[in-house]
Amino acid sequence: MLETALHSHLAARGAVHVAERGVVLPRRFGDDPAAEYAALREGAAVVDLGFRTVVRATGADRAAFLQGMLTNEVASLVPGTGCAALLLTIQGRVTADVRVAALEDALLLDVDVRARPALVEALEKLIIADDVELGEPGEPLTLIGVEGPGAARLVPDGARLAPYAHAVVTLAGVPVRAQRASEVRGPGFVLHVPAARAPAVWDALLAAGGRASGMEALESRRVEVGVPRIGVDMDGGTLALEVPVEDAISATKGCYLGQEVVARGTSRGHVNRRLVGLRLEGAEPPPGVPLVHDGKEVGRLTSVVRSFGGGGLAALGFVRREQWEPRTELRVGHAQGMTVARVAAFPLA
Repeated sequence: MLETALHSHLAARGAVHVAERGVVLPRRFGDDPAAEYAALREGAAVVDLGFRTVVRATGADRAAFLQGMLTNEVASLVPGTGCAALLLTIQGRVTADVRVAALEDALLLDVDVRARPALVEALEKLIIADDVELGEPGEPLTLIGVEGPGAARLVPDGARLAPYAHAVVTLAGVPVRAQRASEVRGPGFVLHVPAARAPAVWDALLAAGGRASGMEALESRRVEVGVPRIGVDMDGGTLALEVPVEDAISATKGCYLGQEVVARGTSRGHVNRRLVGLRLEGAEPPPGVPLVHDGKEVGRLTSVVRSFGGGGLAALGFVRREQWEPRTELRVGHAQGMTVARVAAFPLA
């Protein structure tokens, strides 16, 4: 089981940890996750993003190579800029989601730690005569998120950064790369912090007015705004056009891995199923159970959370085209009873 670089430091400060798909993460701090959620929406939340890691791409051909692999514009990035992107299979299915940051001598790929092996393996198989090397960053890094409308107050010069732009700033005397990005499509930053100094940076962010927030609050908001999580809401069986990741796919760039499938689906104007938001009424069902309409299975749940913003339960799930319009009523059958699931537009709260 993987523990993040901040695990011991946060456990000593009241973090209640939970194992999530092989990574031990803070579920909450204390007994008020609703206040942690409020910090995400209204203040400045500080989040351990130890479930993500960084792959460093170097070599003279790195930009040209990744331009042909990823779904967004990489070749046009200049140092200090970045973008969101996906790595797809040739069949247009999702291998990994990444945040790209361009440096003078490298491209940094921020990826879920559980998707890293698949990303690196898929890319290395396609490096033939290209001058490209994929490896670790120069020193071990841990990622910390700062989320919410007050995030820019905690990150020096953060307010001047455009979306996915990044710069090296100083926090607690530590040089830190801050990228303008969010786990919940809100105002926020992802900080690349030297792992050995992560506790000092974490404490400095809290001293500056941030509130420690765990995965319970983060997942609640993620589902409410419809951000799919790799390995949960999208995987090697998911077409890119079936999930709401429009900012990660360029509509104008040329050929990339899986591009023909994306272009074909775009020209057709629809896919047969899509990830949608759902409001649930009844007992809490487990992820993965079927969604039923008129006695026929029409989809399945992927994420189920307590919605702090909307009250009750919220979920993400795949639903067939005939049933994905808002207010469509579906049923969820599971061991705890019967739950009603109503399709709802994002954001759910």
